[in-house]
Amino acid sequence: MGKKDWKAKAKALKKELEALRAEALPPAVQAVAEVTPVKAAKPVSPLAPASFPILPVIKGAEFAAIGAGIKYQNRKDVMLVRLAPGTAIAGAFTRSSTRSGCVRDCQAKLAMKVPEGAGAAIIVNSGNSNAFTGAVGDAAVAAVTGGVAEALGVPASRVFSSSTGVIGEPLPYEKITVVIDALVSQLSEQAIQGAAEAIMTTDTFPKGAAAVVQGDGGPIHISGIAKGSGMIAPDMATMLVYIFTDAKIPAATLQKMISRNVDDTFNSITVDSDTSTSDTLLVAATGQSAAAEVKGPVAKAFETALRGVMMNLAHQVVRDGEGATKFVEVRVTGAVTPADAQKAALAIANSPLVKTAVAGQDPNWGRIVAAIGKSGAEADRDRLTIRFGDILVAEKGWRCPDYKEEDGANYMLNPELLIHVDMGLGKAARSVWTCDLTNRYIEINADYRS
Repeated sequence: MGKKDWKAKAKALKKELEALRAEALPPAVQAVAEVTPVKAAKPVSPLAPASFPILPVIKGAEFAAIGAGIKYQNRKDVMLVRLAPGTAIAGAFTRSSTRSGCVRDCQAKLAMKVPEGAGAAIIVNSGNSNAFTGAVGDAAVAAVTGGVAEALGVPASRVFSSSTGVIGEPLPYEKITVVIDALVSQLSEQAIQGAAEAIMTTDTFPKGAAAVVQGDGGPIHISGIAKGSGMIAPDMATMLVYIFTDAKIPAATLQKMISRNVDDTFNSITVDSDTSTSDTLLVAATGQSAAAEVKGPVAKAFETALRGVMMNLAHQVVRDGEGATKFVEVRVTGAVTPADAQKAALAIANSPLVKTAVAGQDPNWGRIVAAIGKSGAEADRDRLTIRFGDILVAEKGWRCPDYKEEDGANYMLNPELLIHVDMGLGKAARSVWTCDLTNRYIEINADYRS
């Protein structure tokens, strides 16, 4: 059979296939099949928890979630929280100079005097970050928060909003305002998991954490949710986080607790060294617990529990790092100053060479040495000690004589790793948590807007 004959036969087979397809599918389905590519289900991170945790109900906090079609179809992408009158609210935000209109609005509102007995609300959308959208973005924030304020009967100054997703595209806020009434009708103290699902973007699982503290007169509950997977680097919050408690605690006290603990939790994780324009942490205390106001020893226990929830959520973000297969703690000790410890830890945690070596399960400790050297932290080659977990790899300016490459390689097979560097110069220490850098990270971010 000649070349022309093969072409003719292929063309005939193609027409036959198209005819069979037309007979098998109704016209509407044919049209959808022609324009809608089939995408494989998004794989869940291998580091994900087995299931979403059971979070205690926070009296005075009600949740609802709905699909508004902002970017994604057939999934929740807007969540609403109604908070009881008298709720104390505190927060932390990105320090990005290109931060979104939502962030600026939240910061301004937290600085305002709270009307006596006023309720509050939080509304969040995924799929569009409403960042770098100028006056149009500010108008969208006003429209969304104003719509919630009217529907719930709370002051607009007490409605806080967040948006997450693509940067630089106007937010189709009408898709949000049109579903506000439906959200209000669904509000429930039991619906926090749906809220966690609605704020996801490239996340592969919803994130939640909780704690219970015994207060004077009854238990105090804490429940938190977060989203974050990529564009994660230490710069105040590094994601979207919403934590709720029924504690009786003044906003000023709550703010001090957040500020004291944010650096060692949300500012100590990095996935890719990129800081978002939309990073927001809001903590709301409804005051509905039977326990007395948080003071004295209870305040210390409460802050410890709050820090634990913050740390848990921060670690879950790293575990869901885009394409992550390894959860890595980089622990630096023996630095001259805390700032030096942080510089060295972040240099290691953000190094593409270190992260790709971890992804390849290669104990390439020379890349760690290089990262320390470029970090700007004071270091002395002959005083450095490097360990993989409990394995002594290098010390005194040279590889440990007893170190065996196969031991390091076997250690790197673990899903959770510790890289421990002792600078040998002082007493300052810092831990940073990161993940590996895999091909999947490139795939996700190359296709993010498609």
